[in-house]
Amino acid sequence: MAEQSFQLYDTTLRDGAQQEGMVLTVEDKLAVARELDGLGVGFIEGGWPGAVPRDTEFFRRARTELDLKHAVLAAFGATRRAGVPASVDPQVRALLAAETPVVTLVAKSHTGHVRDALRTTLAENLSMIGGTVRHLVHAGRRVFVDAEHYFDGYQLNREYALAVVRTAAEAGAETVVLCDTNGGSLPDEVAAVVAETRALTGVQLGIHCHNDTGCAVANTMAAVDAGAVQAQGTAHGYGERCGNADLFTVIANLVLKRGREVVPLERLAGLAATGRAIAELTELPGSGAAPYIGESAFTHKAGLHASALRVDPDLYQHTRPALVGNAMRTLVSDMGGRSSIELKARELGYDVEAGSDEVARAATRVKELENSGYSFESADASFELLLREELTGAPRPQPFEVESWSVSVHGVHGRHGDPGAPGAQDDEVRTEATVRLSVQGRAITATGHGNGPVNALDTALHAALDPCFPALSRLELVDYRVRVLSGETGSSADARVLISYQAGSRRWGTVGVGANTTAASWHALLDAVHYVLLDEPPGRAPDAPAHRVMASVEPTRP
Repeated sequence: MAEQSFQLYDTTLRDGAQQEGMVLTVEDKLAVARELDGLGVGFIEGGWPGAVPRDTEFFRRARTELDLKHAVLAAFGATRRAGVPASVDPQVRALLAAETPVVTLVAKSHTGHVRDALRTTLAENLSMIGGTVRHLVHAGRRVFVDAEHYFDGYQLNREYALAVVRTAAEAGAETVVLCDTNGGSLPDEVAAVVAETRALTGVQLGIHCHNDTGCAVANTMAAVDAGAVQAQGTAHGYGERCGNADLFTVIANLVLKRGREVVPLERLAGLAATGRAIAELTELPGSGAAPYIGESAFTHKAGLHASALRVDPDLYQHTRPALVGNAMRTLVSDMGGRSSIELKARELGYDVEAGSDEVARAATRVKELENSGYSFESADASFELLLREELTGAPRPQPFEVESWSVSVHGVHGRHGDPGAPGAQDDEVRTEATVRLSVQGRAITATGHGNGPVNALDTALHAALDPCFPALSRLELVDYRVRVLSGETGSSADARVLISYQAGSRRWGTVGVGANTTAASWHALLDAVHYVLLDEPPGRAPDAPAHRVMASVEPTRP
């Protein structure tokens, strides 16, 4: 059971949506809410009805389309306007029309903001807070009050900031949330203000931190340690400027470091999956180095670490990655040694020993290849091909032979716009690749067109080989990166190419190094094909004349 007295409050759909580059549709917001509910978050702030039309629509659809099992939906809005009764204020009426069990009000607690932003008196601001809270409570809503700019306001005029907290609580607010709106506080300051406010008011407090000093999570933890019973944050720390407290990190810290089961342990194991799902919905990936759920959170590269990890994974990991749905990864590089090779091989499913000759040979080859420009960190498939060669003591199987390959680029100069007037010039560029292969002694020639040399070569390879090896039809090129190496190594290699592929739910990478980018790309493409065919039975070449153009395929892949 989750801890009943503690309130996990997510504001991804409102405060997080202010992240630069984030544009959520109503469908996106509904899907994110379902993911958060599945994680076990207690409250989901859906947006600001009445102020944002998309949020108004979200709450309307949520009434029939959201079947929340754990979370309670909250609508966010402001207190009534100065001089306007809460009962007739359009914004307050919109909050009630959202029909959520919880309403969260933002209220000014900084005297400068009251005077300069609201342009009203300090007394009227308190009346606005108390009157709006009472109106909403009388209408049957649970009310939280976000005391905006609280920590700055507390330093400027402590008595007034405390009066805001007392006024909200006396009017019926369940929790008053202290907001570090500008994100400028540090953990010791937050802890002291929360403790003092709690002692002087006796009010149930929450915490809402922004990350402008890089301390949002630390400030949130400090506030909870000082007595706050509600923690607000966003998925992946989304939010304007530097973002908000990352609620995923806060949850894991509370459960694993403080022993507070704010979500059940079985749901904590879904933390990484929830993070991935929300990143896909928002199209804003979280940091690979994010605590607990990032791809690199339990990734090890140095040989010293790998040696220790062989003995006990806990020696270089602060917790078990499976608890949050993550996994340990080992990076193969020239910084590692035999232990790194052993760990990576075991990760890939091979039973090897660090002291074996095969592992020693693989470690030597990795160091030599990386010195000449290769990088295996993001190229698991290329590493596995190398590893198999050392384990078997034989070159990789050759299900087909490459006779030749070529790429040509054709451009036609064109001009758009009225004759004689300034206009945009545009060249129509067409790239064509031809590959000549041999499968079981039969020659196959195929041509592919693409939006560049790599796309065209990839298309031509599929045209030539898919009929012979059906497993390749699921192979999709999804990412391509190139780096110029001139001057970086002692070799004559000029380019390193890393290509990522996907086949169904599996994803991996290959690496190629060559005298030019196209040659390096070709080697990486061939590694991908060989990797897929490692455990495939030999293909059967189609009945055809000795040389045949199999297809001319237009680009369908990146």
